[in-house]
Amino acid sequence: MNASAHPKSIAAMTPTMTSTMTSTTPPVTSPATIPAPPSHRAEDHGLNPAPDWAQVAAELRGLDVMAQPRQRKALSKDFYWYSPILAGELRDCVADLVVRVGTEDDVLRVAAVAARHRLPLTVRGGGTGNYGQCVPLAGGLVLDMTAMRRVLDIAAGRVSVQGGARLYDIEMAVRETGQALRMWPSTWRVATIAGFISGGFGGVGSTLHGVLRDPGNLLRCRVVTVESAPRVIELFGDEIQQVHHAFGTNGIITEVEVALSPAVDWQHVIAIFPHYAQVLDACIAASTPALEIFLLSAVDRRFAPYYTTLKHRFPADRHAIFAMVAPGSLSAFTGIVQAHGGAVSMAMDEAAVEAAGLPPAYECAYNHTTLQVLKVDRGWTNLQVAYPQPFDPAPVLRQLDRFGDDVWQHQEFARMHGEFATFAIVLTRWKGIEHQYELIRSIEADGCTIFNPHVVTIEDGGMKTIDNAQIEFKKRADPMGLMNPGKTRGWTPAMARTA
Repeated sequence: MNASAHPKSIAAMTPTMTSTMTSTTPPVTSPATIPAPPSHRAEDHGLNPAPDWAQVAAELRGLDVMAQPRQRKALSKDFYWYSPILAGELRDCVADLVVRVGTEDDVLRVAAVAARHRLPLTVRGGGTGNYGQCVPLAGGLVLDMTAMRRVLDIAAGRVSVQGGARLYDIEMAVRETGQALRMWPSTWRVATIAGFISGGFGGVGSTLHGVLRDPGNLLRCRVVTVESAPRVIELFGDEIQQVHHAFGTNGIITEVEVALSPAVDWQHVIAIFPHYAQVLDACIAASTPALEIFLLSAVDRRFAPYYTTLKHRFPADRHAIFAMVAPGSLSAFTGIVQAHGGAVSMAMDEAAVEAAGLPPAYECAYNHTTLQVLKVDRGWTNLQVAYPQPFDPAPVLRQLDRFGDDVWQHQEFARMHGEFATFAIVLTRWKGIEHQYELIRSIEADGCTIFNPHVVTIEDGGMKTIDNAQIEFKKRADPMGLMNPGKTRGWTPAMARTA
């Protein structure tokens, strides 16, 4: 759901993935290698297996410390249950204590306590991720950042906020100045800005403004180190890549400055088509700098019955595009829809959408598509797919035929590195782990890249390789290896400093 929504699927797309797909590669039906999950034992990560929790609690006295089992359990989870694999793997992972911090001084104090006792420390924002990023594998402390939510400063083209600020609240604040965030996850009403930077990669707005790591989007952040005498490190511009999409494994982000753009009264548009090929072709045609589009999402007709309030706007016999289009581009977008055999069934601004009791377009895209189905039927999960560019719809159409009702299609059209990019969050029927990995191998055989939402490590899920810059920064900011242990394969206990 986090576009962060995510997000993972686009995270490792690089210029090396721009080769043209072939249409002759046969599907591979043997199961892919299933990675072994990381250990849940603190000692296996070089951490304290038996801390004196009474002493830890005493050292945290005066802070908002939560020790009740129900609180600890609730604040040790995210939406990992989207994956039946992670639902089993992470079910029993619970923090020993949760600390909710309100200031950077609170963070410094908690970091020092964690270092003194060699405790696992997992940072938590809104908990809207789908991959267990904020789940404490080895217990320890969960650091809840959601009380650090102040908007600190708004200026022309930029806003500074505390790391626990919700993206929706930031947007509402900057709209008063005629500005808007460049991108946010579809879960922005709950997701925090630091959580988005730590676990996401792009989202709603990426069709126009690219992904988070594109130049000019992330401007500055403050990072607290985890050591006996914690420090604050400021990162600017491209330096932020050292902590971006690092799953909170190498520093506590306490403050963020991001770029803003002029506010636009986006039109929330639904266009419907008899054939999915028409949807994809229309999205390709609309992926042009000539149109100002904030969101462009293709959704298979089989999702329609789960969007119960849309009725004739998304009927069960039509595939759909969900888009957010600038008023000045609406006529041209409508022309593209009609030229490809479709019709616009809804075009309203957000106030009209809310007044009509309808979901905004961004809640019909990204992992909200998965959520709509899982609300009714838990027999499904998802896979995230990236396609070589320029996008060729042929593999998607082949997969529609090949997988039948086992895979429902849903593509997102965005930009990255200044070029248009296409990825997907496809719905997959859960038939067991072996079948899920057979689907992965079959889709990859079409030249696509899978970013696996059924694993918890950065490398197995998306990056595929170790990010050495992030590991080097971890040596500076988390030298004892306390942060979110087990979430990166690039760190081993042998790298840790003992004090």
